[in-house]
Amino acid sequence: MRHSFVSIGSRFLAAFLVVSVPQGAAVAASRAPVAAEHGMVVTAQHLATQVGVDVLKRGGNAIDAAVAVGYALAVVYPAAGNLGGGGFMTIQRADGSRTFLDFREKAPLAATRDMFLGKDGNVVPGLSTRGFLAVGVPGTVAGLEDALAKYGTRPRAELMAPAIRLAEEGFALEQGDVDIMATATEDFGKDPAAAKIFLKEGRPYGVGDRLVQPDLARTLRAIGEGGRDGFYKGAVGDALTASSRAQGGLIVQADLDRYATRELPPIECDYRGYRVISAPPPSSGGVVICEMLNILEGYDLAKLGWGSAQAVHYEIEAMRHAYLDRNSYLGDPDFVKNPVERLTDKAYAAKIRAAIDPQKAGISAELKPGVPPHEGSNTTHYSIVDSQGNAVSVTYTLNDWFGTRLVAEGTGVLLNNEMDDFTAKVGVPNIYGLLQGEANAVAPGKTPLSSMSPTIVTRDGKPVLVTGTPGGSRIITVVLHSILNVIDYGMNVQEAADAPRLHHQWMPDVTNVERFALSPDTRKILESMGHTFGAAQPANHLAAILIGAPTLGGKPVGRFRYYGANDPRRNTGSAQGY
Repeated sequence: MRHSFVSIGSRFLAAFLVVSVPQGAAVAASRAPVAAEHGMVVTAQHLATQVGVDVLKRGGNAIDAAVAVGYALAVVYPAAGNLGGGGFMTIQRADGSRTFLDFREKAPLAATRDMFLGKDGNVVPGLSTRGFLAVGVPGTVAGLEDALAKYGTRPRAELMAPAIRLAEEGFALEQGDVDIMATATEDFGKDPAAAKIFLKEGRPYGVGDRLVQPDLARTLRAIGEGGRDGFYKGAVGDALTASSRAQGGLIVQADLDRYATRELPPIECDYRGYRVISAPPPSSGGVVICEMLNILEGYDLAKLGWGSAQAVHYEIEAMRHAYLDRNSYLGDPDFVKNPVERLTDKAYAAKIRAAIDPQKAGISAELKPGVPPHEGSNTTHYSIVDSQGNAVSVTYTLNDWFGTRLVAEGTGVLLNNEMDDFTAKVGVPNIYGLLQGEANAVAPGKTPLSSMSPTIVTRDGKPVLVTGTPGGSRIITVVLHSILNVIDYGMNVQEAADAPRLHHQWMPDVTNVERFALSPDTRKILESMGHTFGAAQPANHLAAILIGAPTLGGKPVGRFRYYGANDPRRNTGSAQGY
């Protein structure tokens, strides 16, 4: 059963809960979180959410539900849900053990360091984002299959049946679905295989139209029958390599054969008595989140108050310093030595705090790697918890909305443009404006650096918050906000998802702010300190679950132990429990 504390027509009216609120806490105008007794699923598409809840109801664990949701999103959320992309999965098991699965895309074996540069040595616009050269070797199917084999409990056929049904029978599009598909109409029209699926007689789909994907259904059936071999070999593998070969790509059968998921220990750090468990390299997320939290732990944010000029100043400066380190040092651990221990050391954070002027904004151009104190998107996310104590946080992606916007003929599979996440040339920004270093240069078989940050927060070894988001370089700061909002500012999980956000990534030296994130007076104070502000970037979609009570340290409402928040920004998705 799904339950809201208050039945209110508008999500913008406040839901008043009887909970203790820490001093300095913000009370946002939000609908109440969705509450449930046995488990909770939050995804960016309501049909996929229901698929996950149904798995939990039938006795599957959170990993089973995560696999079913991953395949379902490939059907009902084609902008980012995928078979032709890759991602990360952070798992905390009921026994307290935790692990991380890296099924990120990899560069083809024929990839070269300067493959996106012209004869003049400059980056060729569009080469790393459109066309088959932009496609990395997909990892999603391998990742989901490994997760199921190692940590799941239900048969593959059972978990894939809903996705196959949704692809074969189709589903009615709602306004949020149509809005996202409309962003790629022009590009769909350039690729006959994509146009056949995502355009209706050459025109965009409308609300109420039914999206049927028979080719994708056949691909899903092949996976259901053959596991990963159903995707990487046989008819589907042949179609992937044939499409690549025909359109100037680099992926060959040897790339598909050698693809392997990596299982790695997560990045972990402590923040005000909580344990934060997040993504290790080749993600930058866990390292940067922990570095920012370590810096901010030295300030009493709760006392300063959410949205105060001083708290915002410290948050921006933590972002500025941490993103410099992200862009300078991190890369695929099979190719570079990541200074994880140094970057996540609290003593290092103390050095950065000492360099932060409490009354003056830093200047990004004056911060450089190797100089003290720094010496030596589009994606989708879902969060799931079950009654047994398992928690799963998954972020996976095609990179840009709909990836390359190309479909491998006959498969129904949209292909990623993940090669753009490499450093095409030092000093040249990627599509998210990130200036990245040599550690992230293109190399055969290498995984590009990512910002995806599927995160679980625990207390005394038990999960209390599962959080994550899409959004390219902004993923890290949105996850940071979700943690600060519930730990420091006393928000419930829906308030934490709804609260306006800001983002700084070192370069360009500007802080992007959502509407209402800063009052005019606060903005004026910060500008007098030297901060420069820009407009909000495209909205993220936070999917978060609080476990135990509506707020950290609060009291549960009746028998409800799981509290889910679906971000309202994209007009899609849902939080559902039972």
